[in-house]
Amino acid sequence: MTQTQEKSARFIKGIGPKRFEALNRLGIQTIRDLCYFFPRRHEDRTSFLPIAEVDRGKDVTIRCQVLALGVRPLKQVSLFEMVVGDQTGTLQAVWFNQPYLKNQFKVGDQIILSGKAERYQNRLQLSSPDYERVQEGEAEGIHAGRITPIYPLSEGLAQRSLRAAMKEVVDHYVSGEIKEFLPEEIRRKHGLMELAVSIKAMHFPEELPLLEAARKRIIFDEFFIFELILLSKIRSIQLKERARPFKNDLDLLSKFSDVLPFQLTQDQAKAINEIFSDVTKEVPMNRLLQGEVGSGKTMVAAFFLYLAVQSGLQGALLVPTEILAEQHFQNLGSLLNSLGVSVALLTGSTEEENRHQILLGIQEGTICILIGTHALLQEDVQFKSLGFVVIDEQHRFGVRQRAKLMLRSPRPHLLVMTATPIPRTLGLTLYGDLDISTLRELPKGRKKIKTYWVDRNKEKEILETIRLRVQEANEQAYILFPLVDELDRFNHQPNLHEQYTVSAATKEYERLRKGIFRNVSIGLVHGRLNKKERDQVMQGFYKGGIKILVATSVIEVGVDNPHVTFMVIENAERFGLSQLHQMRGRIGRGEKEAVCFLFGHPTTEEAGKRLEILTKTDDGFVIAEEDLILRGPGDFFGTKQSGFPFFQSADLIRDAEMLTVARNEAKHLLDQDPSLVASDHQRLVEEMNYRRVKFQTQ
Repeated sequence: MTQTQEKSARFIKGIGPKRFEALNRLGIQTIRDLCYFFPRRHEDRTSFLPIAEVDRGKDVTIRCQVLALGVRPLKQVSLFEMVVGDQTGTLQAVWFNQPYLKNQFKVGDQIILSGKAERYQNRLQLSSPDYERVQEGEAEGIHAGRITPIYPLSEGLAQRSLRAAMKEVVDHYVSGEIKEFLPEEIRRKHGLMELAVSIKAMHFPEELPLLEAARKRIIFDEFFIFELILLSKIRSIQLKERARPFKNDLDLLSKFSDVLPFQLTQDQAKAINEIFSDVTKEVPMNRLLQGEVGSGKTMVAAFFLYLAVQSGLQGALLVPTEILAEQHFQNLGSLLNSLGVSVALLTGSTEEENRHQILLGIQEGTICILIGTHALLQEDVQFKSLGFVVIDEQHRFGVRQRAKLMLRSPRPHLLVMTATPIPRTLGLTLYGDLDISTLRELPKGRKKIKTYWVDRNKEKEILETIRLRVQEANEQAYILFPLVDELDRFNHQPNLHEQYTVSAATKEYERLRKGIFRNVSIGLVHGRLNKKERDQVMQGFYKGGIKILVATSVIEVGVDNPHVTFMVIENAERFGLSQLHQMRGRIGRGEKEAVCFLFGHPTTEEAGKRLEILTKTDDGFVIAEEDLILRGPGDFFGTKQSGFPFFQSADLIRDAEMLTVARNEAKHLLDQDPSLVASDHQRLVEEMNYRRVKFQTQ
């Protein structure tokens, strides 16, 4: 750890106890933290505009002379006024409640002012502009007459005083305290600035090209360190841990394929080859299998569950909900049973006597495959020889929960599945410690889901069509809402537009049940139902007893029901783009054409774009890219799961090319020095450890 990391920011000139406390709220405690507390933007205040050319509404910088000044008391405030001029004209500048400024200026001073020009009582003025006095022989200014940093603030911090403190840090601490950690070969190869120079330029650049060069270095560092941490984790597993290799026998794939009622897609075959290459080695596999709902991920996983058993091992499939576990058990159980593989289901609802028999079978090895929910993670679930773990929709499980299945010796091979297509740049960060296989191709015969963004006045016509189809053609429908009840509306959207209220699922269910669907079996499911009630309704819908299901987004990860041909999403603008796509993917699973109707009245441009995109494409990968652009990485899976405070300067969209470069360099470095024990890599290891700790505490 460098000295900078140990020194408190409390003792920097200009940072007293109160400012230090305010900085702590921003996560800043040390001088090192201050060095990396970069401005949110810069203003170019180097070009001086003649006063005669100053126009209302523009940010301007002028160099002028003080002609007159004074403090004028108003009703509740004081007003410090200054009249300034240059060779082209005069202008007034005003500051509210800062009477002490009178003592900092005198008539005749040469000053620089920067601020927004406004018109007041038919004359132009600058309100509370930044200022800098100009004197012969005086050092370069801080606040005006230069490319000026604008810092993020919190309560207790003012831009001007913080900027002065940061200038103190840059002038007197950076060069002596910040140590270079990037190997010189990498810096030369990519034309990267020295670290101390880049940090100075990130705060107070002498020119804009210098700022861009500095930003390039800082962005590379963030990506490079991040990828080193993730890839080191993989190498550590590869060096220290071992898995039981599966049989290197692809003839078993033919035997498996023979019992399938369909032919594997080319994408499935490619993914199988990639996974097969991993599981036949002693190095534990860590792989993500991503693909749309219906792309066939489960069948890929099923083959390797079968292959694990043929290799004398056991397998586990962990899923987030009981109803999904039951569906997998029905489908996979039947398939694997036909191949002579014993399969059991374990959930929180499993009766005690049955549970005891399952635990015994797993421990003795008479049960080969265990499918279930969090119940698989209990301490008393002991496998005889667990060799393969599949986790479906892994973001629904915590890191520690997953570790309960994985921290075994030998270590099981791991396959993580997700139906949320992930843009490449996000995949390298969210799943940087996993290799990625992708299924883009949907099974043959899968029909495109027609999607329409419709106005509310079409509701009666659409619901009448659905009523006829569910009664006469044995079809089913979802009607989805973003909220459970009226209370949520006020809890989550206090600033909702007065003219547009969100229909609550519970209220609308009653309206539909007593109205247009009074002769149709209709059910309601949402997250506040207890588990038994929710599962009962979902099972009724899955078996066809319930024709129309009114629901919240709890069905986003749910059962496959081939009879569902209609979906209505109320207040569709309230859902995220990827979430809308996931919900839409729950219909159209059978032979009949499916239609999705989006009812929405977007009040923002972004919300309108989401609905428009959904009507134009059903390609989940295109949608994922668009969603990343619209929402940014921090919200793609929710800020907490993304954890992107690690990237302060880097942008996963704008800097995608740099991410790839940094990842390749990280791979190359670890190929040369897998444990980073070389003496010239010690500072790099210190930097990794520092950022890892900092990242985890944010």
